[in-house]
Amino acid sequence: MAARTSDPLAPFGPAVRAWFEATFESPTDAQARGWAAIARGEHTLIHAPTGSGKTLAAFLWCLDRLTQDPRPAAGRGAVGTVRTLYISPLKALAYDVERNLRAPLAGIRLAAQRLGLEPPSITVASRTGDTPQDERRDLARHPPDILVTTPESLYLLLTSQAREILGGVEQVIVDEVHAVAGTKRGAHLALSLERLERLRPASAAPLQRIGLSATQRPLEVIGRYLGGTGEGRGVTIVDAGTRKPLQLRVVVPVEDMSRLGEPAPAEEQPGGPVLAGELRTSIWPAIHPRILELIRAHRSTIVFTNSRRLAERLAQRLNELAGEELVRAHHGSIAREQRLEIEEELKAGRLPALVATSSLELGIDMGAVDLVIQVESPTSVARGLQRIGRAGHQVGEPSKGVIFPKYRGDLLETAVVVRGMRDGAIEPTAIPRNPLDVLAQQIVAWTLAEPLAVDELLAAVRRAAPFETLTREALEGVLGMLAGAYPSDEFAELRPRPRARTPARWP
Repeated sequence: MAARTSDPLAPFGPAVRAWFEATFESPTDAQARGWAAIARGEHTLIHAPTGSGKTLAAFLWCLDRLTQDPRPAAGRGAVGTVRTLYISPLKALAYDVERNLRAPLAGIRLAAQRLGLEPPSITVASRTGDTPQDERRDLARHPPDILVTTPESLYLLLTSQAREILGGVEQVIVDEVHAVAGTKRGAHLALSLERLERLRPASAAPLQRIGLSATQRPLEVIGRYLGGTGEGRGVTIVDAGTRKPLQLRVVVPVEDMSRLGEPAPAEEQPGGPVLAGELRTSIWPAIHPRILELIRAHRSTIVFTNSRRLAERLAQRLNELAGEELVRAHHGSIAREQRLEIEEELKAGRLPALVATSSLELGIDMGAVDLVIQVESPTSVARGLQRIGRAGHQVGEPSKGVIFPKYRGDLLETAVVVRGMRDGAIEPTAIPRNPLDVLAQQIVAWTLAEPLAVDELLAAVRRAAPFETLTREALEGVLGMLAGAYPSDEFAELRPRPRARTPARWP
C-alpha cells in the first residue's frame, strides 16, 4: 500500500501547484496517496468511493508532466503522438472527462502566466463511436496530447493506420476498471493494452498504467488485471476506499404486495363495474405518484431502471402525470447530441430528473444530484453502490437513495442487496480465463497490423492477465481455426476470410 507523504503537492511544478492550492482546500486521501505512487513511476490502482477526486488524482500528474515537459521538438523523440491515453468504459463518461479537463487546463495556463512562466498548450480530444469521420481524420494528422477513448475505439485505432499516433503514449488511465475486469470486454481491453505496449520504441520508458476503481473487491485481482503479468508489471494499490455515508430507504407503496396480480375491485377501475375483473392490480399506479413526489421535493434526481424500455415508459408516464416535461430518458441508444443536451440540462438545474439505465451508472460527474431512485432491485451490491453513489457526488456528502421493489421476490432481493450495501459486502470479481473467441478476434486484427511468430504472439498474449494460463496447444487451435483447419467434414464448406488485397484463396 502506498504511504502518505508529508507534502502531497511536492512532486508538482509551480503552475500546477499554484492552481490546485487556489482551487481546493486540500488534497483528498486518494489524491495524496495516489500522487506519491504515480510520481515514482509505478503502475497504480486507486480505489476510492465516488466523489473522492480519483480522476483528478490520475490526471493532475499527467497534466504536470505535459506542462513541465511539453511535446518534444523534432529529433528529441516521438513527434505527433498522444502522450496520455484515457480509457473509459462508457462514451458518456469519456465526454464528461474531456469537458471537465477544460477548467484545470485553463486554470494552469492562468497560474503559469501569473508566475511569469510559459503558459502550457495542452490539447485534448476524444475518439468514440460517435466521433464524426472528419474529426477522426484530424486526429491522425494532429494528435492531441491527451486522447479520451473507449475500449472498442482503442481496438479500432490499434487496427487502423492511425495506430502510429499511439506510439508515444507515456501513461494510460483506465477509469472504472472494476466495470470491465470481470468481463470478456475486459479481456478484450487487456489484449489491446498489450498491443499498445508493442507500439512503443524499445528504448522508451515502460508505459505507466493507472487504474481508477470504486465498489470492488478483491483489489489484488483488479490490480493484476490492470498491470498484467511478467517483469515490471507489479501494481501499487492505493486503497482509500472508506465507506461513503448512505441514506437508504426501501419504499413499498402498497399495503399488501401479495395481492398484486389479483383482479382489481370495480370501484378501483377506470371504467367502473362494467370492467370489473378485466384489469388486474398493478403496483405502478402507486409507484408513479410517489416517484413524482420525490422528484418535486428535490433539486436534481436520477431514476435508475434495469431496462431501456422501462426507462422510456417511466419517463413518459411521469411527464403525463406531471402535466409537463419534467423528466427525460437517458440510455445508450440515444444519439450523442441528445445525451449531451440531457446531461447539460440536468447539471445546469434546468431538468429536475432523468430516468436512466446503466448509461449513467459509472463515474459521470452529474453535479449536484441530491437523490437517486432505483426502480427494482439493483441486482448486486456493487451496482447498488455505484448507482446510489451518483447522489452527493461531492467529497464528504452522503449518498441519498430510495429503492422501489416491484413484487415480493424483488422486495426480498432488495432487502438482501441493501443489507450488503450497508455492510460493504461487495461481490468478489473473477477475471475470465482464456476466452478464445476474444483471442481469435484480436489475433486477426493484431496480425494484420504486425507480423508475429507463434512463440512471440504467445508470450505477448500471456502478459494479459486473462490469458496468463493460455497454452500453446490452445493458441495453435485458435490459429488453425482461423486458417481453416476445421476438425471435421461438417465444417468443410466454411472458408476463412481472405487476406486484404490478396486473392480469395488462403495461401
